[in-house]
Amino acid sequence: MARAKDGTIHYSGAEGGWGSMRGMALVAGAERPSPDVLKTLARQNKPGGMMCTSCAWTKPAKPHMFEFCENGAKATLWDLTSRRATPAFFAQHTLTELRGWSDFDLEQAGRLTNPMRYDRATDKYLPCTWEEAYRGIGKKLRGYDPKTTIFYASGKASLETSYAWALFARMYGHNNLPDSSNMCHETTSVALKSTIGAPVGTCLLEDFEHCDAIFFFGQNTGTNSPRFIHTLTAARKRGAKIVTFNPIREKGLLEFRDPQSIQMVTGGKTRISHQYYQLKPGSDISAMLGIAKHVLAEEDRRGGVLDRAFIAEHTHGFEAFAEKVRSTSWETIEAETGLPRADLIAAADVYIEAESAIGIWGMGLTQHVGGYDNVAGVVNLMLLRGNIGRLGAGVSPVRGHSNVQGQRTVGISEKPELVPLDQLSEQYGFQPPRDEGYTTITGCEAIAAGKINAFLGLGGNFLRAIPDHRVMEKAWTGMGLTVQIATKLNRGHLFCGETAYLLPTLVRSERDIRDGTPQVVTMEDSLSCIHGSIGEAKPASPHLEPELAIVAGIAAATLDPNPNVPWDAWSNDYALVRDAIEKTYPDKFKDFNQRLFTPGGFFKGNSARDRNWQTKSGKADFTVPTQLNATGFADADGVYRLMTLRSNDQFNTTVYGYSDRLRGIEGKRDVLLISPAEMERAGLTEGQRVTLVGDDSDGIDRKVEGLEVLPFNLPAGCVAGYYPELNPLIALSHHESESKTPAAKSVPVRIRA
Repeated sequence: MARAKDGTIHYSGAEGGWGSMRGMALVAGAERPSPDVLKTLARQNKPGGMMCTSCAWTKPAKPHMFEFCENGAKATLWDLTSRRATPAFFAQHTLTELRGWSDFDLEQAGRLTNPMRYDRATDKYLPCTWEEAYRGIGKKLRGYDPKTTIFYASGKASLETSYAWALFARMYGHNNLPDSSNMCHETTSVALKSTIGAPVGTCLLEDFEHCDAIFFFGQNTGTNSPRFIHTLTAARKRGAKIVTFNPIREKGLLEFRDPQSIQMVTGGKTRISHQYYQLKPGSDISAMLGIAKHVLAEEDRRGGVLDRAFIAEHTHGFEAFAEKVRSTSWETIEAETGLPRADLIAAADVYIEAESAIGIWGMGLTQHVGGYDNVAGVVNLMLLRGNIGRLGAGVSPVRGHSNVQGQRTVGISEKPELVPLDQLSEQYGFQPPRDEGYTTITGCEAIAAGKINAFLGLGGNFLRAIPDHRVMEKAWTGMGLTVQIATKLNRGHLFCGETAYLLPTLVRSERDIRDGTPQVVTMEDSLSCIHGSIGEAKPASPHLEPELAIVAGIAAATLDPNPNVPWDAWSNDYALVRDAIEKTYPDKFKDFNQRLFTPGGFFKGNSARDRNWQTKSGKADFTVPTQLNATGFADADGVYRLMTLRSNDQFNTTVYGYSDRLRGIEGKRDVLLISPAEMERAGLTEGQRVTLVGDDSDGIDRKVEGLEVLPFNLPAGCVAGYYPELNPLIALSHHESESKTPAAKSVPVRIRA
């Protein structure tokens, strides 16, 4: 741990280098992975190899020798651990006992090896056969109104499995298909669909080779998608300027030492951000208005700054947006952001000078009550100078889970208008439901209200990832059926319905052989390219089933036979599922089976990239923001804006260890990060233990106790701590207004000393 002059802790090194090597070595030592791990890492993210189960960053056509990052390697080491959670393990522990374990310790129990059924009398999981599980689940589901069930999908499941999961849900009779996108980038999907007519980013990897500037908002590349830093480093070396807006100075956007080059030996490093601005959490709307304000002022002063031809031909609503920009004072913008006018003008000058610019964002924009205006604000900036739909320019959200974007592409959606239901009806001979299903938030509200009979989880750690843990854990056991398809034990498996099954599955790096033939699965990256993946590691147990076979087994046991849906054949030949996907989505998946291992993946297309604006206006829409900050609550004495964070030793709810090296925090997760100035105002001292309480008016007592105060470089009026430990402070009602994404990046809290 290093100290700055003001006493705040930080990491003195660069992202990458020996620190990354040490981080991987520590996880390898803890997991004692199988010998297959070296062969897997050598093939990871390469054509014909295994696609990483960590983030969704794209896989290049010409990969590095080692095309994996620290977190990608940790994910593979974690998957191929030698540790096992066998029936003997579950015989030794009740679920009540296991609830006292940490997230880390639960997953350290190792890979699940056998299908298990919960026994309420003993409070333990007991082994069962696959047939018993399928038959038991099917019998329970057939007794329920389908509308009272939820089928959740984690973003790791392949395109083939996701397609089958969504089809199963609709043939059963509902659109209750929340997925991990609901918790992170649903705001992106809603805002982009509304403003440019395509729910995903418009960039390809080649755009980063031709851009002149990249604007980052609320995205931590160093922890969340480290392979992206190679792309950023290349852009910086050829002269592109990177401007970052983030309340925290994240190392991955400050400097990088490439562990695959001479830099690791010499200590050399590349500066990433040309400018870095620490604005208040949730104030990105005002920061973008400030940039636009200077752009319009320069247009008025000298002309030729705006792309007026593009605005006239391709956009709608410019005058209303311009009026909002002009009428918002610099004093207001400075007060909202905490940034001086000169900084925003400097950022705007970079934008004006750039021939082509790209806008990047992560959950620092999406997880706010006003997240829609945040994302729409990036679109507004790009439209001013025609920076969508041409080489080197565009909008590019950085996704988390490796196939979270692809799941939506093949039908995992609660919104029926986003799915070709008429095609599904014709293809499979049934009438799909047309009503809107549950999102993550509305589904949780329904569970809490006792309206849901069954929850089926295709991967993930849903109960730990959602807000209001204590409310939801109490309500969870009131359901009649809970089913979890998983690879390792997590806290969500410890709260069971009246009948509950824990079904173990293969990981992506393991051999998936059906009828003697190795099977390929596919996923879509965050740049809309499709990649094939094939595993070669020995499965952790002979009793494991692949995800697709589990979905097919449950579906066949639940639904009446349908000659158009050969569940058994699909579970043994994934190429048949890809043929079905191609028939449902012919424009996106033409010649699907022939293009599985296209170097760099094959592009599914994007209408906005082609300047085909599939919006209500028929053009790209400027949006007038309805607020100047996105927090959704008023500032008040003693109320802080809480940001929840992932550590460097973490991916989503999976905690690999207790090292947050890139922030200088080691051996602990029960921390509260706060600036020295705020510590002094609140009368706090370093190392003091405090309780953080939610500042909500709904009468629910939300608190997390025993947090250690650490001085950290943060803006005034905000604090930070780790996800999911601080999720109990987030009310279910505290969500983005349009997408219902939990607003985890600006939670109103108070500190009790």
